[in-house]
Amino acid sequence: MSSVTVRVPAKVNVQLAVGPLRDDGYHDLVNVFHAVSIYDEVEAKESEAVKISVTGDSADQVPLDDGNLAIQAARALAKHAGRSYGVDLIIRKAIPVAGGMAGGSADAAGALVACNELWGLGLPTEDLMEIAADLGSDVPFALLGGTAVGTGRGEQLTPLETSGTFHWVFAVADGGLSTAKVYAECDRLRHATGEQVAWPQTDDALLDALATGNAPALGAALTNDLQAAALMLRPSLARTLDVGRGHGALGAIVSGSGPTCAFLAADAEHARDLAVALTSTEVCRTATPAEGPTPGAHAI
Repeated sequence: MSSVTVRVPAKVNVQLAVGPLRDDGYHDLVNVFHAVSIYDEVEAKESEAVKISVTGDSADQVPLDDGNLAIQAARALAKHAGRSYGVDLIIRKAIPVAGGMAGGSADAAGALVACNELWGLGLPTEDLMEIAADLGSDVPFALLGGTAVGTGRGEQLTPLETSGTFHWVFAVADGGLSTAKVYAECDRLRHATGEQVAWPQTDDALLDALATGNAPALGAALTNDLQAAALMLRPSLARTLDVGRGHGALGAIVSGSGPTCAFLAADAEHARDLAVALTSTEVCRTATPAEGPTPGAHAI
């Protein structure tokens, strides 16, 4: 096999509950991931060395050195196999870069699946998940897909049953936001206000809405503890959220650490209309309809 192409989805956090700051610098999370139909494609081709190239939306913002999670994933997989392998990784971007939808983590998951196939390793999903957890908190979910609760740093996953299809619109902002800076701002705001931070818990109403396919109930239950920090760092997002709500979104939330904003729509037609409204009012760079849940990283 001379090349393998893997499609891997973006995610939205329908609940992101952030616990107190831990001694290791991380936070304990309850993170309800939901995979959606915005995809990156990762192609792995035979090569003597580990190389990478990136095309597509905001490709110029993606690192092409060892800072790229996909390169780290390929090297971690080779180390796990106890072999020295090369690969030419070609990433075609559609997931927003630094947009709170785990695009870098998705590319790492795609690289794990593609290289596992290309190199004929035949490693089971359990091994790939273990490697993924060492790469980053969001990488295991990009492998799994669907809908799942992540605990710990977000890497300990429990799949969730859902009913039906949920329709979304993702409003992509100009530029990105640093996840580390958003978490730091969240900690700063909590300290400044004297907020007593509770241990994170799943929201039973949200889990029931997912299980029953109740879109209005899911929209009402969307929560993100990082949203206040993202809005502090990027105040213009408040206007984006207001416009979406004003055009009938069932729920509106900053996706992860932002700055992408996620809107839950009543159906596919409403999602298309909402995307038009968001772009026509110029509160975002682009607005893309999508649906979920979708499968995790898989060869095509």
